[in-house]
This record gives sequence, structure tokens and C-alpha cells, in this order.
Amino acid sequence: MSVSLLAQNLHGSEIIKIAGEINELKRQGQNIANLTIGDFDSNIYPIPTPLKDKIIDAYNHNQTNYPAADGMLDLRQSVSGFLKRSLGLDYAPNQILISGGSRPLIYSIFLAVVNPGEKVVFPAPSWNNNHYSDLLNADAVIIPTAPENNFMPTADDIRPHLKGAALLALCSPLNPTGTMFSKKDLEEICDLVIAENKGRAAGEKPLYLLYDQIYSQLTFGEHKHYDPVTLRPELKDYTIFVDGGSKCFAATGVRVGWGFGPELVIENMKAIVGHMGAWSPKPEQMAMAKFLTNEADVNSYLDDLKEKIQASLTALHEGFQEMKAGGLNVDSIEPMGAIYLTLKIDYSGKTTPDGKVLKDSADINFYLIKEAGAAFVPFSAFGTGDDVNWFRASVGATPLNEIEALIPRVKAALEKLK
Repeated sequence: MSVSLLAQNLHGSEIIKIAGEINELKRQGQNIANLTIGDFDSNIYPIPTPLKDKIIDAYNHNQTNYPAADGMLDLRQSVSGFLKRSLGLDYAPNQILISGGSRPLIYSIFLAVVNPGEKVVFPAPSWNNNHYSDLLNADAVIIPTAPENNFMPTADDIRPHLKGAALLALCSPLNPTGTMFSKKDLEEICDLVIAENKGRAAGEKPLYLLYDQIYSQLTFGEHKHYDPVTLRPELKDYTIFVDGGSKCFAATGVRVGWGFGPELVIENMKAIVGHMGAWSPKPEQMAMAKFLTNEADVNSYLDDLKEKIQASLTALHEGFQEMKAGGLNVDSIEPMGAIYLTLKIDYSGKTTPDGKVLKDSADINFYLIKEAGAAFVPFSAFGTGDDVNWFRASVGATPLNEIEALIPRVKAALEKLK
């Protein structure tokens, strides 16, 4: 049966392929430390108890009809206050859109500001920008990044590509790397966007900036989250934020995301999300509205979650640094934010004990799944080439003791390669 060209041209998910391999090995009785999924095990990281109680209460009070198309006003008001308190961002409720997580927000941003064939600029690795560009038949301009800058794009990387672009898509803390923009680097990028828009003719569509900060509340140590509008207030008319409660409250299944930005763009995104029917459930909205107003509950939960996530990230980072010090060709980048650690496992061209040559990052990953019971995601799943031997490790769904236990298994597996 024939299908559309769009359907034919969409790329399959590398993460789903990896998940299939893991599930097959688990069926065979093998124990796999699965650090692939960007999610939380709710038995390790349950959502805040006050939020859960409020969700149950909302169902008990029959808050089960359609929500408002742009989100319940109570929640948009609470999000407005939360943004002001936590990030110093001043957005009115009519500049905020609620959806079922962040995916509909990102897709609706693309649909609201990008025409088919127009240029969308984004770095690699990054999450799903390539797929959303495919869905729109946009001209995807993928900017390679380097470990020397923690896989974050610089102004020099971006500068040659902005002329005539419709959208620049950025994320910090970044999925898949867990790394972040420095203040200086983000300021320089902001200045590029300002200059590009100043150079456009009157009436010409501006360059918009999609800024995904869904992990902004999950930062560690001295690392601080920065955003374009705080650094350059004149970007408020061009910056569209993606945010929500999915990651900072370990509430991925609760499906409450919020986007905010220029009122005109948000109004058009509202219509798009409405046609998709991608609303957040009303009971969860009403519960989140009440939860966000209790600053003590919010901060207490975030402090506890961050401490536990940082412990897991640090254990993995230190384990890989010990292997590096021992002469193995591995590396890792210091945990900065989100639930991810960036790992280098550079063993392309090596031969396994059964005589197979590892050609690329996918081969390395599947070797470690089978030989070490440890599963990561190659950066090739996030837009880089297969020859980039860097990987995402997600710690949200794996307990600390399993993370600690996988280090010697990975070490032993790598030592078997010739």
C-alpha cells in the first residue's frame, strides 16, 4: 500500500531500535542497565506527593471535561508566577500556552513560524529538530558541534547560516548532552539574532529563536542556567520558550508542558495545538496550578531530586574518568544539568572476542549491551554521523547501585577488544 512521501521520508528512531535489542535480551533473562530512555523510573523518582494528592483530588471533584484551548487560566497564572520567581521572566497568562508535554509545543512552534522550504538552523547533537524539519519539509541546516565546547554551538558556528533563516532552535541544558550554554556564549548568539533581525526589510518575517529549557530547574554545582530574554531583553519579541513540569518534577507521564513567548505567535500555536487535540488533561492542569503556588513544596522537591540525580551522574562520570586514567579510550564531560551524561567510547575498528569488527558507534553500543549489560544512545540518534563515538547516558530510570555496578562490566568488556 502506498503512503505519503512525508511518511516514506521520516527517519526511524535509533532509540526504538536499541529498545528492541534490550527487550529481547531481557526476555532471554539478561540483566541490562538501561541508560537509554530520557525518563524517570517512578518507583525511584516519584512525582511530588502534594502534586499527586492534588491530581487525585481533581479527579474526585470531576474535573474531567475539556480544558481551555490554551490551558486553564489558573495554571497559566501559576506558571506566570513560577517563571517570575524562579527565572525572573515576566510573561502574562495570555503569553503562555499549556500542552500535553513539550513535544506539541515544539512542533507547533515549527508550524507557526516556518514555511516549507524555509531554513531551520540547529546544532547536532540535539533532540528531534531534524524530525520536525522533515515533517515541515523545511531546509534543515545542521551545525556540527565539538567536545571542546561541550557540544554546545558557538556564535562562530552559527554565524554563517542565519541569513534568511526562519528559526534558530537551541536547547540548554541540552538533550542529549546534559551540557549548558555559558553566559558569554549565549550572549554572543543572542547578538547574532538581534543583528540578523535588524538587517531584515520592513514587513519581512523575522528570525525566531526557539529556546528549549525544559531542564532549566535541573542544574548542578556552580553551573547556572541562562536564557536569551534575560540576557538581551530586546529578544522578547522573537524568542519562544519551551518548558514544563515533565522533567523538573519527574512528571513525564503527567503531561503538563508550557510554552511562552510573543502573544501573536502563542495565539497561533494555540490554534495548532487545538487542532492536534494535544491538550494537557484538565485534572493534571488544575493540580499543577495549585502545586506551583506553594514555593516551599516546589523547592523541597527540586532540592531532593537534584541531589539524587547529581549523585547518579557523578558516579557514572567518576567511573568513566577512572577507566580513562587506566588507559581505556573513554571520556566523559562533567555533569552540568538535566539527567544526562556525555560519554566517549572510542572503539571503532576494534575486534570483538568472536571476531566481529566494530564499524561505528551503533556497533559499539550493541556490543556493550550484549557483553556488559549496559545500554547507552549513540549521538547518531541525535543528528550526528555514525562515526561520532560519543553517547548519551540517561540516569533517570536506573538506580544508583546499578549505575555503580555497570562500570566494572563496561571496563571488562572494553578490555576484551583487540
